Amino acid sequence: MDLHFTRDNSVLITGGSRGIGAATARAFATEGVGRIHLVGRDAEQLARLREELDAEVVCHCLDLSSATDRHELTNTLGDIDILVNNAGAIPQGSLAEADLAVWQHAWDLKLWGYLELTRVAMAAMTARGAGVIVNVVGLSGERPDAGYLAGSMANSALMTFTRTVGAYSLDRGVRVLAVNPGPVQTDRLLDALQVRARKEFGDPERWPDFIDHYPGRRMAAAEEVADTIAFLASRRSGYTSGTVVTVDGGIAWRGRAL
Repeated sequence: MDLHFTRDNSVLITGGSRGIGAATARAFATEGVGRIHLVGRDAEQLARLREELDAEVVCHCLDLSSATDRHELTNTLGDIDILVNNAGAIPQGSLAEADLAVWQHAWDLKLWGYLELTRVAMAAMTARGAGVIVNVVGLSGERPDAGYLAGSMANSALMTFTRTVGAYSLDRGVRVLAVNPGPVQTDRLLDALQVRARKEFGDPERWPDFIDHYPGRRMAAAEEVADTIAFLASRRSGYTSGTVVTVDGGIAWRGRAL
């Protein structure tokens, strides 16, 4: 299927150095997007990915939990066709276990980061009458987990944000939507599974025990989520806005997200 991207198209991907972000960059490059802005904190990993992609790649080594660093993207956000908000690893923990300083830092990165970048990009896209914003959220937004309270709350808020903004954005030529990945084979998920294994079994190395109840007895590949993002951002999905697409193999309806 031709997604109708061209070398004139440009995309900015936060959390772009690894995992879903890096896979999304590869997907857009494969589909013909000509300019890709990668945002992340690991300069070496960003540089390695830049050499790999068949596109003009601009790397931005920034910490998006910082308002100052987010502000550095203002001009770039005014000149892109697609924004993929993907940065933000919120730590595990219940209310009793919450470290409020860590919680605040995580929300600054994911919740406020998504909102601020969307607001800036949306203004420019609205002025042009075209653009797409894809928010990579997370399954705990629709299946809250008491052991992942900060993440569940932030993801629920971002789902509401996406639906309310995207409900009217198409009137101005802009689509806003979200993807909720389930368990994806990334370093972030491995960390979460090790935390859970330590709590439940007293041994973080028993994390593979959880995979047996996953759909197909496996995690999703990051590329499976990335391909969904690329399709949703394309003209092939031109009437999709204000919605959240879940890519989880059905695990949300098996009782828990992880």
